[in-house]
Amino acid sequence: MRKSPVSCLLGLVLLFSASFFPSQLLAASAKTGYTVYVGTYTEKDSKGIYAFRFDPKTEQLTALGLEAETQNPSFVALHPNGKFLYAVNETGDFHAKGGDPNKKTGAVSAFALDPASGKLTLLNQVASGGADPCYLAFDRSGKYLMVANYTGGTVAVFPVLEDGKLGEASAIVQHMGKGPNAERQEGPHAHSINISPDNRFAVAADLGLDELISYRFDATKGLISAADSHFVKVAPGAGPRHFTFHPNGKFAYVVSEIQSTVTAFGYDADGGNLKELQTVSILPKGFSGRNDAAEVRVHPSGKFLYASNRGHDSIAVFRIDEKKGTLTFVEDAPVLGKEPRNFAIDPPGRLMYVADQNSGKIVIFRINEKTGKLTATGQTLDVAAPVCVRFLEAK
Repeated sequence: MRKSPVSCLLGLVLLFSASFFPSQLLAASAKTGYTVYVGTYTEKDSKGIYAFRFDPKTEQLTALGLEAETQNPSFVALHPNGKFLYAVNETGDFHAKGGDPNKKTGAVSAFALDPASGKLTLLNQVASGGADPCYLAFDRSGKYLMVANYTGGTVAVFPVLEDGKLGEASAIVQHMGKGPNAERQEGPHAHSINISPDNRFAVAADLGLDELISYRFDATKGLISAADSHFVKVAPGAGPRHFTFHPNGKFAYVVSEIQSTVTAFGYDADGGNLKELQTVSILPKGFSGRNDAAEVRVHPSGKFLYASNRGHDSIAVFRIDEKKGTLTFVEDAPVLGKEPRNFAIDPPGRLMYVADQNSGKIVIFRINEKTGKLTATGQTLDVAAPVCVRFLEAK
């Protein structure tokens, strides 16, 4: 594993329309159970993607075991129809049939999903368009899957076929340039890509360039074009990593790995432009140890923002001003483990699952609906090298 490996954690992505009726949606989903899928690194004790079943009546989780054996599925994404799951294979040595044997690339694997058993069946595997893919996101229609390749410094788009398989890439864009940090920013490092609420723009965060690049997205052809893009810079050497929109679509946030900050933006939906509103540290004052920020998520209610610290080993909690989009610090919550690469908020918005990669466990916290503060439930899930958590609600 490289010195500064990439990861992901993306929590549940709610439908955009849910932002208009958050309380009704959360109440409804609280009545149903869900399956928890966990992506991992497989260099040591893990073999792939694992699953657990959550019972809403008892709030207990049952281990389902290894659902798919696959290499380094460090980011997983569930299709909106609930029938398919997709995983990156974070490597640089995948060779597709007929591909260039000299070109370093990772892969993306497509799986059919059995909702009853949780079992995953491999459908196909395609080259990701660059080395070390680390992030996946669907467009709003579910017809296209977007991929960020960290070491390759590329973003790519793949059509999702009717049978769940992935077709050949409809777009691959190579980022160019470097940042001021010679060790971490010697070249482009695409770390995430997200679709706008109206499906018109794809926003990529590039750690190596200190840029958020907003691409115009052609939803009929699955195209993004560098010629139709514009970008916004964060602080030199910040290293933007993961990005998320607020449920109201007016604001957006990026966590920067190297400088351990979160930047709030106003979002212009007409032009896909971002305007910086505020940048705040996610570390407590006086902390001087090593730290790498990892994940950022907005609570589905839109009231709170969370960001994870690897090194300080905490979740920073902020209250969101829903009119201004700005952040007010609430607390730094210890994660009770090492290296929280990511975390996810469950469908009802009541529990947070924190993946402590170096502790080999996922620690579950209860979210206070009034303050946003986190309290450990005492429940943990044993998973070797967990790095990504996703939820499939029972139908």
